Amino acid sequence: MAASGDRGGPLAGCGHDSYRSPLASRYASPEMCFVFSERYKFRTWRQLWLWLAEAEQTLGLPITDEQIQEMKSNLDNIDFKMAAEEEKQLRHDVMAHVHTFGHCCPKAAGIIHLGATSCYVGDNTDLIILRNALDLLLPKLARVISRLADFAKERADLPTLGFTHFQPAQLTTVGKRCCLWIQDLCMDLQNLNRVRDDLRFRGVKGTTGTQASFLELFEGDHQKVEQLDKMVTEKAGFKRAFIITGQTYTRKVDIEVLSVLASLGASVHKICTDIRLLANLKEMEEPFEKQQIGSSAMAYKRNPMRSERCCSLARHLMTLIMDPLQTASVQWFERTLDDSANRRICLAEAFLTADTILNTLQNISEGLVVYPKVIERRIQQELPFMATENIIMAMVKAGGNRQDCHEKIRVLSQQAAAVVKQEGGDNDLIERIKADAYFSPIHSQLDQVLDPSSFTGRAPQQVRRFLEEEVYPLLKPYESVMKVKAELHL
Repeated sequence: MAASGDRGGPLAGCGHDSYRSPLASRYASPEMCFVFSERYKFRTWRQLWLWLAEAEQTLGLPITDEQIQEMKSNLDNIDFKMAAEEEKQLRHDVMAHVHTFGHCCPKAAGIIHLGATSCYVGDNTDLIILRNALDLLLPKLARVISRLADFAKERADLPTLGFTHFQPAQLTTVGKRCCLWIQDLCMDLQNLNRVRDDLRFRGVKGTTGTQASFLELFEGDHQKVEQLDKMVTEKAGFKRAFIITGQTYTRKVDIEVLSVLASLGASVHKICTDIRLLANLKEMEEPFEKQQIGSSAMAYKRNPMRSERCCSLARHLMTLIMDPLQTASVQWFERTLDDSANRRICLAEAFLTADTILNTLQNISEGLVVYPKVIERRIQQELPFMATENIIMAMVKAGGNRQDCHEKIRVLSQQAAAVVKQEGGDNDLIERIKADAYFSPIHSQLDQVLDPSSFTGRAPQQVRRFLEEEVYPLLKPYESVMKVKAELHL
């Protein structure tokens, strides 16, 4: 991405004999790969040169319609081989492309890049790419939230064992647990929207941000320089441009963008870790295709490989925030060049990684499988202990003594726990209570007392209120893209 950054040569051709990033070759979507492609970048450079020339002509500089038309006609006519040869000689990527563009636009060659510095095309292109990449991520994240919202709504009332410290806790519902995931993703969607809307154009600023070259071109006319900046900003589709820049836009922008992506990575990692743990408990599974192989040795295995992939890539995404943090901290004065090579890697990788995990998580969320019987069995293993307080209350209401009942329950609970832990048997506390004449006054009430739905509190109501008041309004702008299915390359 970075424009005149490091003066390293062009990429060698990639094939089976050369390294290619798995993000591009294996995981990320074609549309996201294209946004970060060489063709998209250099075509945008040419578009920026055209916009600059058009604005300069409008404001009175001696640029002809013929020159403008020649540039328009050659926006896509990029000779990559010539550009590579030029860069090898010049060690400057922007000037290599100035020469290459000028070669196919001989009449306009003399006014291409007029008054501009390398960061005019480099930084402004980066900002356009960041904006467009965010525009690709936003509907993908919205679709994930929508799929999970459907899942949560359908299972809002299905009781399941809650876990704290990954130890059995009070009951919740499958839908309520899913809403914990959705809430984090909704925060990510809001943050992605915010950082997208906060993006500002670098604009037309010159070598150190003072606009001195353009002031010279317009013979000291400050108003025309401001108009030029405004016109190019509007042509690029931005509402605002920075008033203050050095040679580059502040690298704090990169921190803002990648911090939101890193936060998304944390959300996805938590969700997919939960799914992996639930798969081990056999309560829930991600989609598993008919011909899919879980293990080359153990033919019976159904590994949660999609969730594992999300966790693996989410870890990478979370670590990438360190690059812009360190880059911004070492930008001396108006700019240093040690940002460039780093930004070529971290910005593209962050978006390709985020794109991959959202595509994968959508695929997971469209095919989650729940096993209610397994969930019910686990509840029955733990519910008797959780129900002891309710049993004591029922006995007191039937005329029993609270302290006597508590002692009876304590003894029977320890006996049942010994069966579970020492003998590997099922929790038989309820059978012991039914067999004890002391509890005969409430034997007929035990089924009602042990109804799992009576232990889930307001979970079902919370799910429905959360979806109606917070989730569905947030998804409304994305209604037109909700039907798009996730496609995984591998």
